[in-house]
Amino acid sequence: MLKLIIGNKNYSSWSMRPWLALRANDIPFEEVFIPLYTNQTDKDRILGFSDSGKVPALIDGDVTVWDSLAIMEYLAEKFPDAGLWPADRAARAHARAISAEMHSGFMALRNECGMNLHRPIRAVALSDDARANAARIQDIWADCHARYGKQGPFLFGAFGAADAMYAPVVHRFRTYAIPVKGEAQQYVDAMSALPAFQQWTQEGLAETLVIDRFEHV
Repeated sequence: MLKLIIGNKNYSSWSMRPWLALRANDIPFEEVFIPLYTNQTDKDRILGFSDSGKVPALIDGDVTVWDSLAIMEYLAEKFPDAGLWPADRAARAHARAISAEMHSGFMALRNECGMNLHRPIRAVALSDDARANAARIQDIWADCHARYGKQGPFLFGAFGAADAMYAPVVHRFRTYAIPVKGEAQQYVDAMSALPAFQQWTQEGLAETLVIDRFEHV
């Protein structure tokens, strides 16, 4: 069975991504939780699974894959029937492009609005760059809805890898009371109703471990 090494569900947006890809597609896996930023022992436990020293990491027999997007690609190859990427070549290229944009971009929004499910909902004063990040993300969601909305409620119709990449942003928009408009709100509603998304959220809220460095906003 696949083994997915993850960090705290309350905080770890990168862990959330491949976890959702697996759970939403009913792919069996063993979940291994290692608390983040607690002590050297836990850091050593992560290193025991991945030389990167970071989560998530996917273990498949003698294969170890780290980095959320790389894990998504591995799962797409191993489970082609799951349809993690769209079947149409143009749509697949589009899905990979926006996934890569999330993977490497939106740093201002990430830094100013870290994922923290426990945080009371309230707005913060965002920088111009963070506001531009939020607007760009909503434009991506609205554009995908306009192009592929007839095929289903997610970015490319059915839930896929691109949705897993953008799912944590739904939490960030909620937690920091960032307004969501028009077709982008339809995407937020679809993601919020996804059972796998709801499960991660409930389990994250049930966690009691507090990481002080993430509680400053």
